[in-house]
Amino acid sequence: MTEQYVVGLQDIDEARIAVVGGKGAHLGALSRIEGIRVPDGFCVTTDAFRRIMAQVPLGDRLDRLARLDPDDREAIRTLSAEIRRIIEAVAVPTDLAAVITAELTRLGEQGAYAVRSSATAEDLPTASFAGQQDTYLNVIGPEAILRHISRCWASLFTERAVTYRRRNGIDHRTVHMAVVVQRMVTPYASGILFTADPVTGNRKVATVDAGFGLGEALVSGLVNPDVHRVRDGEIVERTIAAKKRALYALPGGGTREVAVDAARQEDPALTDAQVVELVRLGRRIEAHFGRPQDIEWCLVDGEGEEDGEDDSAGFRVVQSRPITTLFPVPETDDQENHLYVSTGHQQMMTDAMKPLGLSMWQLTAMVPMHHAGGRLFVDVIRRLGSPAGRAGLLDLIGKGDPLIRDALETVLDRGDFVPSLPDEGPGGPRPGGARPGGAPTPIPTDSAVVTELIERSRTSLAALRSDIGSKSGPALFEYLLQAFDEHKRVLGDPLSMQAIMAGMEATWWLNDHLQEWLGEKNAADTLTLSAPDNITSEMGLALLDVADAVRPHPEVVAFLRNLGDTRDTGDTGDGQDIGFLEGMAKLPGGTEARDAIESYLDLYGMRCVGEIDITRPRWSERPSALVPVILDNVRNFAPGAAERRFEQGRQEAYKKEQDVLSRLRLLPDGKHKAEETKRMIDRVRTFVGYREYPKYNIVSRYFVYKQALLQEADRLVRAGVLTEREDIYCLTFQEVRQAVVSQQVDEGLIRQRKDDFRSYEALTPPRVLTSDGEAITGAYRREGLPDGALVGLPVSVGTVEGRARVIHDIAEADLEAGDILVTAYTDPSWSPLFVAIAGLVTEAGGLMTHGAVIAREYGLPAVVGVDRATSRIRDGQRIRVHGTDGYVEILD
Repeated sequence: MTEQYVVGLQDIDEARIAVVGGKGAHLGALSRIEGIRVPDGFCVTTDAFRRIMAQVPLGDRLDRLARLDPDDREAIRTLSAEIRRIIEAVAVPTDLAAVITAELTRLGEQGAYAVRSSATAEDLPTASFAGQQDTYLNVIGPEAILRHISRCWASLFTERAVTYRRRNGIDHRTVHMAVVVQRMVTPYASGILFTADPVTGNRKVATVDAGFGLGEALVSGLVNPDVHRVRDGEIVERTIAAKKRALYALPGGGTREVAVDAARQEDPALTDAQVVELVRLGRRIEAHFGRPQDIEWCLVDGEGEEDGEDDSAGFRVVQSRPITTLFPVPETDDQENHLYVSTGHQQMMTDAMKPLGLSMWQLTAMVPMHHAGGRLFVDVIRRLGSPAGRAGLLDLIGKGDPLIRDALETVLDRGDFVPSLPDEGPGGPRPGGARPGGAPTPIPTDSAVVTELIERSRTSLAALRSDIGSKSGPALFEYLLQAFDEHKRVLGDPLSMQAIMAGMEATWWLNDHLQEWLGEKNAADTLTLSAPDNITSEMGLALLDVADAVRPHPEVVAFLRNLGDTRDTGDTGDGQDIGFLEGMAKLPGGTEARDAIESYLDLYGMRCVGEIDITRPRWSERPSALVPVILDNVRNFAPGAAERRFEQGRQEAYKKEQDVLSRLRLLPDGKHKAEETKRMIDRVRTFVGYREYPKYNIVSRYFVYKQALLQEADRLVRAGVLTEREDIYCLTFQEVRQAVVSQQVDEGLIRQRKDDFRSYEALTPPRVLTSDGEAITGAYRREGLPDGALVGLPVSVGTVEGRARVIHDIAEADLEAGDILVTAYTDPSWSPLFVAIAGLVTEAGGLMTHGAVIAREYGLPAVVGVDRATSRIRDGQRIRVHGTDGYVEILD
C-alpha cells in the first residue's frame, strides 16, 4: 500500500478521520457545505506521523505512560515532556519535506499559515479533545512550517492530552496525529459560536462570543468577549464587554498582543445583522453534522488578503466540533413541547443504563418512559397542563424532591411552554382505587393487609420461577411479554397503592400536625424506627448476622481480607468470583461462614448497586462485592448487634410516642389531638415498612428475567452469533428477541452502543429536561443558613459530626464507627452500609426515596439532594450533617 502524506482539504470528507484526524475531517466536510467558506489548505496525514514515530526510540515510555494515574500530574508532566522532546528532535525526511513544500508552493510558499494538530481521537461525537493539542498561527516560510508540523506531532503527548485520554479510556497507541496547514486569515473579528446554549443545553438558543482580532485571544482567556444569545433569528440577550486587548498577526510571522483604543473597547465586535447571519450559517453546519456544534469563526473585512486567497468580506469557518457536554434529548415523532422528569432521581440510580436495561424498565413500567443519554424520563407536560393534574403532581413531587418541583415551577412561570388543558371529567374507573384528585381510597389500619400483599407478591414470583424454566428460544420471549403484564399487574395492585399511600400520608400528617402543635420537626422520623415489614432495613441487619458467623474464625476473616485486597473489580457479570465461597469452606469455620453468606444471598442475592438496570451484576453473581461490608461489620460491631439494633429502635419509637402523646394531652383539646395522633402512629407503623417491598419484588423478578435471557445469550455465543454473552446488554429486549429468531446480530451496532455508553457515563443527568434540550436543576429557596453551607433536603432528623467517607460503590467501603457516608445516590443495595455509619449525604434523593426511608429507620441524620456533594466534600474531611434543617457544614 502506497502512503499518502498530503491531501488537500477539498478532497477530504468525514469518512477519512483515520487519515486526516478529527479536525481535518471536519474542515474537509465544512468546505463542502454550500455557503460555508473555509480557508484553503491541506493535511499532512497520519501516514506521515506513523513514519516519524517508527523512527522514535520511545522504548517502554508509552507503557509507563499508560500505567500512570490520571491524577498524578507531576509524573504525567515529566514523562510526556520527555516524549515530546524526542519526537521534536526527529528530522522530517527529505522526501516527506519535499511533498509538503510542493503543496506550499501551490498555495503560496511565502504566505502566512496556521499549522494545527488534528488527532484521530479529536472532534469526535463522544470526545471533543478541545484545546488538548497545539495550534500555531501566522507561520511563514517552509522551514518554519516543517518545524511547527513536528511540534504538532509532539503535541499528541501534551500533559493535558495525555490526561484527557486516560480519563476517557483511550489507548495512547491507538491515536495518531495529522496536521492541518491552512492559509492564514487576518480577521477584523473572531470568536466562537455554540449552536446550542452551552450552559443550559437549550438547542433553540445559539450563543455567539466575539472579540477583535484573532480568536486565540478569546480562547486563551486574554479578553472578555461580547456575548449574544439568539433564538429564532432574533437576539434575545447581549452583553458588550470592554475589550481592552486583542491579538494580531505580525508581518514577519507570529502574533502580537496589542491594546485596543479606549474609544473602541466597548464597540460591538459584530453588528446585530452579522450576529444573526453567523447563527444562520451555524444552523446550516449543525444540520449537516446532525448535532449541535462548537464553531470557531473569523470575520474578514475584505482587506489584506494575499496571493489569490478569496478576499471578499464575510465569515470564514476555521473549525467545527460537536458539543460533547450536552445531555441528549429524548427522540419524539412530533414537534410538540415535552417536559421530562428524571426517573433516576426518583429511583435513586442516576448512572447510565445499557440498552437492555432501559428497554426492560420501559416494558415493565407503569407509565410510558422515554430514554436519552442512557437514562429514563417521564413526560409530565400533560399533567402540568390541567389545573388539577398540576396541583396534584407538584404537591406529590414537592414532598419528595423540592428541586424537581422548583424546576417544574420555573418552566410554568414562563407561561409559554406548558399548554393549558382542561381537567379530566368526573366518572370512570381510577387506577389504584383513586378518589378525585388522584389519592387512593383509604384502607383500615390492619397489618393483615401487608401480610396479604407480601403473600400475593411471593405467589406471583414463585409462579414465574416455576414456569420460566421450561421456556427457551422464541417461546421464552412470548412468555416474557406475558410475564411483564403480570409484573405490572402486581405492581399496580390497587391494594398495594393504598398501603403505600397510607404510610406516606400518615407520615406527612404526623410531621405537619406535630410541628404545628408541639414545634417538633419531622417527628415521624423517630416514630417509625424499627417499623415492621421493612425488607430493606431487614437486609442491612441480616448482614450483621452474617458477620456474627464470620467473626469467631480468624482464618476466615484473614481469607476475606486478602480477597478484599486482591479481588477483580471488572464488570464481568458472569459470577466467576463465586468460587471464593468454596475456597473459604475449606478453612476452619469456613463452612459455617459460607452457609451464612449463601443463606443471605438466597434472600437478597438479586440486589446490587444500580439494581434497576438488569445488566448490573447481582450479589449472587458477584458475592465478593459484599466482602468489604462484612469485614466492616466484623470490625465495628459485637455479636448480636442486629437484634440489639432493632430493639433499640423499637424502644426509641415507643418512648417518642409516649412523650408526644403526653405533651399533646396537656394542650387545649388535648385528648382529641392525642387520640388522633395515636391512630396515625399506629397507621404509619403498620404501613410505612411496606413501602420498600414492591421494589424488592421488582428486583426479584428482574433477576429471574435476567437469568433466562443470559441462557439465551449463551446459546447465541455457542452458535457464533455473539462474541460474548454480555453483548446482549448492548441490545434492546426486542433486538435480543430478533437475534434469537434470526440468529444474526449487527456487530457494528454493538460496538457503537458500547462507545455510546462510555460517553453517557460521563454525563450528569438533569432532574428536569425540556424538549428544547434545556436542563433545569431547580433551587432551594431557603435563607439564614451558615456561610458555605451545602444545602439539601432534610429527610432524617438529628445532627452529627464525623469523618466524611466519599464512596461510589459499596465494594469500596472501608468504614469506621462514626463515619458519615457521602455518595451520589443510595438505592436499597446500600442499606447494609447504613448499620455502620453515623449520617448520610447524597446528591440525589427525596423524602420518600429508599435512602431517606432507611436513614429514618436506622435513626441516621441525613440530608439528600445536595448538589455535587461527592466533589465538594473530600474524602476524610470532617463535616457536620444537620438532618433536621437540611444542610451540611464542612469543618476543615
